[in-house]
Amino acid sequence: MAHLLCIDTSTAQVGVAVVSEAGILGEVRLARGRLHAEQLAPAVSYLLAELDLSPSGLAAIAVGNGPGLFTGLRVGVTTAKVMAQALRIPVIPVSSLDLLAYPLRHTRRLIVAAIDARRGEIFHASYRRVPGGIQRLGAYQVGRSSALAAELQAGAQEVLLVGDGAVRYADEFNGSALIETASAIHSHPSPGALAELALARYQREEFSQPWAIEILYLRKADAEANWEVGR
Repeated sequence: MAHLLCIDTSTAQVGVAVVSEAGILGEVRLARGRLHAEQLAPAVSYLLAELDLSPSGLAAIAVGNGPGLFTGLRVGVTTAKVMAQALRIPVIPVSSLDLLAYPLRHTRRLIVAAIDARRGEIFHASYRRVPGGIQRLGAYQVGRSSALAAELQAGAQEVLLVGDGAVRYADEFNGSALIETASAIHSHPSPGALAELALARYQREEFSQPWAIEILYLRKADAEANWEVGR
């Protein structure tokens, strides 16, 4: 039986899960701020030990590859790549915005996933329900929260916003009765959603070699942008 380790560190949450053909076997979520480097390895070790699994028993590693917080993404994706290279197993990248939208796939409203990008901006993408899941409409984007709020408020369709970006800027989005913000419980990408999506892709052999995985940043890191401004 194939076992997949699933990791997402694109927001303030460290999320880890293990899945097999039997279903999701375990899940750990820790949301204590920017402690990804300190929390991820112990979370992985704990979950594997509780499930009586060794790293050598893994068939693949799935990872949320962004967009999201620059440092957190690097911790999660680098960990996935290093482990996969050492174990000689493939990696399955999944967008962190997809992981926000997927648990809400049963709604008939337009789903807009929004991750806080700091600087008054959000990473976002829109989705529609389709048989068996969701379909993304258009590209992954980054922009001002106020601009997205104005765009959605000008529309004539019901919208369900999800993610820590939606929660942080809820006051901006509440100007229309057609827009609803999902509970804060859904603020971070779901490791369970990553487990479900990754298993399906693994079974279709839709995976990559570790060195081919790229992070979906959408913009430069804060430190790099600030250095350029100061030149």
